[in-house]
Amino acid sequence: MLTGDNQATATAIAAQAGIKEARGNLLPEDKLQTIKAMQVQYGAVAMTGDGINDAPALAQADIGVAMGAAGTDTAMEAADLVVMNDDLRRIPEAVRLSKKTHFVLWQNITIALGIKAVFFFWALFGDATMWMAVFADMGASLIVVVNGLRLLRAKSEPAKA
Repeated sequence: MLTGDNQATATAIAAQAGIKEARGNLLPEDKLQTIKAMQVQYGAVAMTGDGINDAPALAQADIGVAMGAAGTDTAMEAADLVVMNDDLRRIPEAVRLSKKTHFVLWQNITIALGIKAVFFFWALFGDATMWMAVFADMGASLIVVVNGLRLLRAKSEPAKA
């Protein structure tokens, strides 16, 4: 945990949250340098913050998460993701939905290109008509839209206390 609060407060809050390491009395530059060092050491790094002083580190992090309800506009602009109700337990839900969205995106690309490829080979051998092309194009569009709509049914998992 990186914070501008004093070290005693940082240690107490970290202990309550189950965080092993807490660094207090940090300036925005200190947070930024810590994120850079963690990226070198660990690879991809996520950062959560809510204030102007978190913005440089949020922008540097591979994934910046801003708290929207209590957060500043600067933090929200610098972040990749904004949690609007300030509930950190929503982050795993966002990760799950992102993975599902990525999977559906690649499904849609595969479906659309597959239909186009099949129609292309029909056209090469002279077996395709203009109406088949129209139906193939519109059909592929409808299929990927309906497939994408499955994401609306994604049930959010209840947050655990």
